[in-house]
Amino acid sequence: MMSLEDIKTYLPKYLTPESEESLFEELKQFPLNIDSRIYTTHLIDANIIYQGDGIDGLLVINLPDTTIRKAPSVVISNTCDINPANKGLYDANLCYCPILNLNKYREKLLAGHIEESVVDNHIGAIKQQRVTQIFYLPKGGLLKEDSFACLDKIISCINNIIPQDKLRDYRIFTLSNLGLYLFIFKLSIHLTRVTEKVDRNNLSFLPPN
Repeated sequence: MMSLEDIKTYLPKYLTPESEESLFEELKQFPLNIDSRIYTTHLIDANIIYQGDGIDGLLVINLPDTTIRKAPSVVISNTCDINPANKGLYDANLCYCPILNLNKYREKLLAGHIEESVVDNHIGAIKQQRVTQIFYLPKGGLLKEDSFACLDKIISCINNIIPQDKLRDYRIFTLSNLGLYLFIFKLSIHLTRVTEKVDRNNLSFLPPN
């Protein structure tokens, strides 16, 4: 497990000393502080989409079902990549994943005749950010109930799907320094950890025909 000093080493370098110390103190309380502190209201009127923003009305599809619907989602893309001010020859798509209601998810599991204690242990693990492909989103901002983002259901769409001058009408929340750090940490664990235990240069690891 990463030590507090290791965590401090990887804190964002752009923070003021006061913000860095505040973030460090909040991280020391993890996972007991997964509450509305992961959101901020300081950027509510900003006309750009930030990584980790909760945006309502994005188009969601769950293949092979080809039904497309609008749903609240959390932005995966890096802020700089999707900022319209950063013009380039290639326009990056907006990548995001759907947000689901945690209580409805619990009810669905119970309806599948899974033992209640097993379900409750699973929900507890989600709330402690211990499920790698799920980012827990506690009630806060315009998010009315505890929810979660499915990091294994990433979707992409053209960058200007949400009008820049109407972002406030669609933004559900923006992550605080603490929220963004936890979000990026969860993304890193879900997408980039090398734990498959396969030596890709060693033919003896190939499965038999």
